Amino acid sequence: MLIAVSCFLQSDQTAAQWIGVSLIAVWGLRLAGYIYSRNVGNGEDYRYAQWREEWGKNVVIRAFFQVFMLQGAIMLIVASPLYVLFSSPMGMTWNVYLGILVWAFGFYFEAVGDYQMKQFKANPANNGIVMRQGVWKYTRHPNYFGDATQWWGVFLLTLMSPYWYLAAIGPAVMHFFLVKVSGVALLEKKYKGNPKYADYIATTSAFLPWFPKKSA
Repeated sequence: MLIAVSCFLQSDQTAAQWIGVSLIAVWGLRLAGYIYSRNVGNGEDYRYAQWREEWGKNVVIRAFFQVFMLQGAIMLIVASPLYVLFSSPMGMTWNVYLGILVWAFGFYFEAVGDYQMKQFKANPANNGIVMRQGVWKYTRHPNYFGDATQWWGVFLLTLMSPYWYLAAIGPAVMHFFLVKVSGVALLEKKYKGNPKYADYIATTSAFLPWFPKKSA
């Protein structure tokens, strides 16, 4: 959000650029609020706790580079569509409307997926049960799918720029990390060996939303 706002303030502030900074603001504020409400008062994230145990006496130096500096570098790369969007005037062409629609589709899956999971976990009767309702019926990771889709939507805003191909770098990197590194891959590993989750895997798409298969 800070990158978006700082770039926007130095731009021509066209209608398309106003739309771009607004989409990023809505995405960032909602996600930050959700993560805060989910974690306030809780202990350390299990992934960081696991790293802390594995790294032992090297935890400070490894955390500095592998957590803070790495995430900072990734953030600068993921923001590539923002540099392109705010570096040249953008008119209200067809790609802007398409970008808004794609972003909204992703926002729906991320926001609704997070809300439905929060409500599901709040019910003690669901302990030990795999969430398979709502948008979770169509993809095992609607929040990660939605996040990636929103960034592809922001990328679409830049299609009329001569540097549109540079804008694709950020969403591509975000997509890769969400699927192969920090998102889907980690959670799938966490639930490996769970027979209930194995059935969920067999019937439900991992990332892209699709109609569920019949259970074996």
